[in-house]
Amino acid sequence: MMFAVARNGDSASTRTIAAVIALVVVVILGVVVWSSHGDAPAPAAAPSVSPVAAPAANTSPLTGEPGGAGKAVLAVKIDNSPQGRPWTGVDAADVVYVEPVEGGVTRLLAIFASHLPPSVGPVRSFRESDIDLLAAYGHPALAFSGNAPELNGLVASSPVLPVSAETVARAYHRGRGEAPHNLYGTPTALVAAARGVTAPHDVGFRFGAAPAGGRPAATVTETIGSTKVDLRAAGGRYTVAFDGRPAVTANGPATVVVQRVPIRTSAIHDVAGSPSPTAVTVGRGPVDVLRDGKRWTGTWSRATPNDPTTFSAADGKPLTFAPGPVWVLLARDPG
Repeated sequence: MMFAVARNGDSASTRTIAAVIALVVVVILGVVVWSSHGDAPAPAAAPSVSPVAAPAANTSPLTGEPGGAGKAVLAVKIDNSPQGRPWTGVDAADVVYVEPVEGGVTRLLAIFASHLPPSVGPVRSFRESDIDLLAAYGHPALAFSGNAPELNGLVASSPVLPVSAETVARAYHRGRGEAPHNLYGTPTALVAAARGVTAPHDVGFRFGAAPAGGRPAATVTETIGSTKVDLRAAGGRYTVAFDGRPAVTANGPATVVVQRVPIRTSAIHDVAGSPSPTAVTVGRGPVDVLRDGKRWTGTWSRATPNDPTTFSAADGKPLTFAPGPVWVLLARDPG
């Protein structure tokens, strides 16, 4: 680098130029010193990951429909034997789980938050599977009638708030049919009896437009225990039949999740001596999501009972649900 130097007579100019030269030298030295500490390349910025948006505040986290979450979660164990159908109030549920129980039959766990029907039932006993399922909902009320004594400790140590027919008799009444298939609950009274009951948490459902792709699935048959569940797409919803007997013909689920889970045999038996199956919903496994007459396959995963369940496609993107009621079939994972 070259600099012009003033003649001897121009002392003021000389001093000015000398100051400029000194400043330039200082700047150059500073750059050299800084560079000597910067030989290692700066770490690459972490790739941007777009988090999956939770449901908006003015929509239900359980159905994706407008109207908010509701003030409280009420879970009710519903008889699904032929003697227990037709049910009362189940069509108002936000979420319905179909679970295997003893003898190959099934039972429902109906979740209410957005709407409380005047009556619901027939109400039956709960199972070990229900405690893990409900932990993700916060502090829900659980309505049931009877249970294996071995489950008392499990309930006491869980976030579930029991409001059984044995402890809150005033919230129940007998209806049509014969016992034990004729016990019904009054949801408003059940919620009122559950001290500390909370509004629904985000349980992992993501609602939105259908993912790309999907295979036609207008008619689907799944097996829970030894019970055939027939699903038929109709008008953006699904009709549901059990062992060929129609059970839901209107206002059915908008999305059906076939969650394939390990089914283990617990040490608990029913009164006939049949072992109680337990559906394991913590871990990961395959899943099918049915909506709009199509099927999408992917993976479900859940780290602990208090965590939401994620439903992901092979590319890691969420398997979105159609807004409306959700039914979850807890089918045995063949793997």
